[in-house]
Amino acid sequence: MKLATVRHGGRTTAALVVAGGYQPLPARNLSELLSLPQWKEILKDASSGHCGPDVLPASAIELLNPVPNPTKVICCGLNYADHILEMGRELPEYPTLFAKFADTLTDPEAQIPADESMDLDWEAELAVVLGSTLQDATEDEAAAAIAGYTVANDISMRDWQRRTLQWFQGKAFDRTTPLGPVLVTADELDPVAGLEVICTLNGEEVQRGNTKTLVFSAARLLSYISTFTILRPGDVILTGTPGGVGMGMVPPRFLQDGDELLTEIPGIGTLKNRISLRVAATA
Repeated sequence: MKLATVRHGGRTTAALVVAGGYQPLPARNLSELLSLPQWKEILKDASSGHCGPDVLPASAIELLNPVPNPTKVICCGLNYADHILEMGRELPEYPTLFAKFADTLTDPEAQIPADESMDLDWEAELAVVLGSTLQDATEDEAAAAIAGYTVANDISMRDWQRRTLQWFQGKAFDRTTPLGPVLVTADELDPVAGLEVICTLNGEEVQRGNTKTLVFSAARLLSYISTFTILRPGDVILTGTPGGVGMGMVPPRFLQDGDELLTEIPGIGTLKNRISLRVAATA
C-alpha cells in the first residue's frame, strides 16, 4: 500500500492512495495513524473499501511530509561503499550516526530555505519509518517493526559541517530535509533485494545507487540503534546516501539559487525541491 499525509480544504489527513486519488483515514497525518495500536486493521478496512469519506482527487490535495511528528530522526552518515570511498574513508565496522529534529523535515515539493550556507550539498536517501516500538531488538524483530519506506534528501550545509568534527550543525537546519511523497508499506518493497536511489540536478543525473550495496541494511541499522535508544512508531531512520555528492566531486560542486533537485526511488516516488539561496548569494 501507498500512504500519504495530504492537505485538503485547509485540513490535513492521513490517506491511502487508491485508484482515482486519496482515501482519507481516521488520523490527521501518518505520525498520528502509526501511533494507533490498530493502524494495520484500519489500513486493511480502508483497502477493502470499508472506510468512510469519499476519495479526494489528486488535483484537490497537496502532498505533505508523510510523518511530521517523529519522536526521533536518526541518520546513517556513511553506508554505501562508493560514497564512503569517495569521501576518503575505509568501510566502517559500526554505523556512523547522527540525529536531526522533526523541525528539519519538510514537504516533498517544498522550497529549501538554505540562506545561511554557500556550500549546500545533496544526499539522496531511502528513509525507514517505524510501525511499532523497538528496543534491544534482533534484526528479525527490527525488520518486523518497519511500517514502510519513503524518499529523503539529507541536504547538507558542508561549510557548517566542516566547522567542527561533529556533523550536527551542518545537518539540522530547519525545513531542509524533504521527505515523501508517500510511504510504501514494508510488504511491498525489499531494500535488500535492491531499490535504486537517484538524484537529478537541473535535469542532470548526479547520483544513482542501489540499496543492495548498503553496508548496514535497514534491519541491521534499526537493531543496532535500538540497543541504545528506544524507537517508537513514526520514528524515521535515514539509511545513507550513495556516491555522487557535490563535496566528492573534483572540484567540489554545490547547489545554487534556483536549482531544481529531484530525488527518486522507483516504486516510491519523487521529491521535487527548488533551492533558495537568495540571502547567502548576496552576502
